[in-house]
Amino acid sequence: MSYGPRPWQQTVWDWRAAGNFIGGGAGSGLIVYAALSQAQGNAAGFQFACGGVLVAFGLLCVWLEIGRPLRALHVFFNPRSSWMSREAIVATLLLPSAAAAGVPGFAAVAALLALAFVGCQGRILKAAKGIPAWRAARIVALIVATALAEGGGLFLLSAPVHRTASLPLLVLAGVGVLVRWASWLGYRRQVAGAIAPRALAVLDGAARPLQWAGTLAPLALIAVALALALMEGRIDAPASMATAALAGLGALVTGAWFKFT
Repeated sequence: MSYGPRPWQQTVWDWRAAGNFIGGGAGSGLIVYAALSQAQGNAAGFQFACGGVLVAFGLLCVWLEIGRPLRALHVFFNPRSSWMSREAIVATLLLPSAAAAGVPGFAAVAALLALAFVGCQGRILKAAKGIPAWRAARIVALIVATALAEGGGLFLLSAPVHRTASLPLLVLAGVGVLVRWASWLGYRRQVAGAIAPRALAVLDGAARPLQWAGTLAPLALIAVALALALMEGRIDAPASMATAALAGLGALVTGAWFKFT
């Protein structure tokens, strides 16, 4: 158990730490979509609350993963050089801003903080210099794009409940999964010669469902939802909302699995 020619394998990075990126990314993405939807009243409260709960759940997961949980406050002590410290500080501003989204101006503030939060998450991985699959520069864009695609997917999945979907946001969700796939391709090219073949094979395995169930299928379903909405003359037609929800489910689940991998 020492460094040297045969260093010990890191074993503490498990589903709990991955849960921070899954919950925090999807929750932050949903907060961005909630702000763009300009929802009011209960609909806005539902979306921002779900986004905040997911971010808090992600932080709870990483707290459970810490070897000494009672020292968790130490994460705030080094914001000058630690992206994890910056993520924690942004989170302390993001959660109350999302809770106060009903107050004029706070929805936009919450959306900006949500983008900053996922930006910090991407920078945390890039700063892990000892892990070749993470330290690639393009991983930051990949993490941010994945968070927004997951958030768009969650927005569509929950659209039958909050009923604030619109044609522009439906199109934006489709653009989101395309941008995520393009970000993956750019990242894949960058790490092709820098990481172990076994690691690359595992990443490629996770990218296959991301391509089919997380990109192509949602795009097809979104196109059908748009066609149904135009035929019905309204975006909240039951058939259109159900189709959009299926598209959102695919975008959300494949993004979570990709991050877990």
